[in-house]
Amino acid sequence: MNYTGHCLCGAIQYQLSGKPISVALCHCQDCRRSAGAPVVSRAMFAESSLVVLKGQPKTINSSGAAMRSFCADCGSGLFYRNAEHLPGIVDVQTATLDDPEALSPTVQIQVAERLRWMQHVHTLPEIERYPQ
Repeated sequence: MNYTGHCLCGAIQYQLSGKPISVALCHCQDCRRSAGAPVVSRAMFAESSLVVLKGQPKTINSSGAAMRSFCADCGSGLFYRNAEHLPGIVDVQTATLDDPEALSPTVQIQVAERLRWMQHVHTLPEIERYPQ
């Protein structure tokens, strides 16, 4: 199976091959801060399955051995690596996939850091489009 994706502005494009090792919703503070979102969906793949087709992501050390890659133009978070804890693995933010529905999360991780109000977000009223 192949998956393709890109950042918001299209400066970075990538392809993944094979099956993901796991797909998870991550609630950790580092993921929240790097994405500017209350939770991040990540698909874990073997590092060798990732090919950057266009552009060059900027990579920073976000904490310890954690390396986060993003588009320097639009800021979209793309990849997470941690050679110490996840050698040979890359985590890809699934919202950047061309078809983010293709990889559904099967687990929530780092729930010890989950925002309390996220436990009940499914009970909030829903509005189909941005309110007028």
